[in-house]
Amino acid sequence: MRAIVLAAGEGSRMLSALPKPLHLVDGIPMTTRMLNSLEEIDLDGIVVVVGTQATLVSQTLAQMSGNINGLDFVEQTVRRGTADAAQIGLQSFGSDEVSELDFDVLVLPGDMPLLTSETLTQLQRHHEKSGSVATLLTAEFEDPSGYGRIIRDQNGRIERVVEHADAGPAELDIHEVNTSVYCFNSVLLGQALAKVEHSNSQNEYYLTDVVELLGKSGHLVTGVTVDDADEVRGVNTQEQLVECETLLRARTNIE
Repeated sequence: MRAIVLAAGEGSRMLSALPKPLHLVDGIPMTTRMLNSLEEIDLDGIVVVVGTQATLVSQTLAQMSGNINGLDFVEQTVRRGTADAAQIGLQSFGSDEVSELDFDVLVLPGDMPLLTSETLTQLQRHHEKSGSVATLLTAEFEDPSGYGRIIRDQNGRIERVVEHADAGPAELDIHEVNTSVYCFNSVLLGQALAKVEHSNSQNEYYLTDVVELLGKSGHLVTGVTVDDADEVRGVNTQEQLVECETLLRARTNIE
């Protein structure tokens, strides 16, 4: 398994000149914390997709993560959504012909500093044992506002993810949400990414659309629900940054 970390967003809601991946959580850049968690699981390589202030972000993360083997960086020069970023990351693993590459790939955001290696290992093991071509890390939130909802069939398989902005009333009542952490088969991911369109409210290429494309093709898509929903808190504002730092310090005190 290899990993793609999506860290190309502008982070405009942070209201800061500092690139979002470099914002500190208890003294360490949030994306460095993600990379440290990845270092503890069995991976053959990690690529970070950077965008805003790409050189600064790449150099800083490389310096802060000097002990991580197989770490590389690639730039998404035009931000066209998470599917485009994932495709750039996938192609950086050695070939423009994605169909030639056959491995499992973990795709995750760079702004989830509380995510643990234990949860990633659980996701990885489920993906390998279940025979799924895609496995999603999901969470149950009392207030799921803003998150993509998980739509399952009668057998519990995941059919698709509906973004909050595109969801109807019944879908908005669902409390199981997508965390934007996935495992995929690389070949099928590459094939599905080539079919993703941008006919949505944000006019972007959503990585979540891959889930529905794979499901409609008859492939098995499953999910693992995280035990502690705090692990999958994303950071998009300064307030959320403070919340994550408070939770991290509480976790450290318990340990």
